[in-house]
Amino acid sequence: MSPDGPLILALDTATRCCAVALTQGGVEHGTVLGGLALNSRITHSRRLLTAVDWLMAELGLSWPDLDGLAVGLGPGSFTGLRIGMATAKGLAAATDLPLCGVSTLDGLAQNSSGGQLICAVLDARKKEVYSGFYRRDERGVVSGLGPYRVLAPEQLAAEIQEPALFVGDGVLAYGPLWAKLLGNRFMPASSHLHDPPAAAIGLLAAGQLARGEKMDLATAVPLYVRASDAELSLGVKKGVL
Repeated sequence: MSPDGPLILALDTATRCCAVALTQGGVEHGTVLGGLALNSRITHSRRLLTAVDWLMAELGLSWPDLDGLAVGLGPGSFTGLRIGMATAKGLAAATDLPLCGVSTLDGLAQNSSGGQLICAVLDARKKEVYSGFYRRDERGVVSGLGPYRVLAPEQLAAEIQEPALFVGDGVLAYGPLWAKLLGNRFMPASSHLHDPPAAAIGLLAAGQLARGEKMDLATAVPLYVRASDAELSLGVKKGVL
């Protein structure tokens, strides 16, 4: 491993944006060597590996150069998360590289700036959002203030009693509503920050590698936060819900 920190290939497919990045080091002194974000309606399975191959070729890197892999765990699109996890696990198995998992909400929060309360939000459909609250410490590292949740945007607004920076594609879906409900407590991040950043996933994963943390490929799963429609339907049929 380089004195500059681990060289990590990171990817995130939690939303419509397919994001890939190569990073070296952690959030305090790390470097983003390169990144690629593709935001379209083409399925991730058709472009993710192509994006990885292109980025590594452009940077002149091969698999033995890497120290680890990182994947955005979500929450987000169930299909997108499964594609990302399956791809990351396949690459880790083929290359024998350690795999780290980082919440997509953590990545969004880390990629923002400022000292105010941070609210990372992703559109969960069904008139709900996935959310997490964060604050940044003196080193520039964000820390979560509670669990990841899925809830109605109105319920989220009712919990915010101070100015908060909102970041994530939930802003695109519910920004006007939050602006109406929160007034000057609603501070939307710049629009280019709303897509999940693979680079932040990689920089955060460096800390996990330093602590010897890695995912077990046999048991690793995405962070769904809520049950799928199929699971909910099965629960109703069994009388669980």
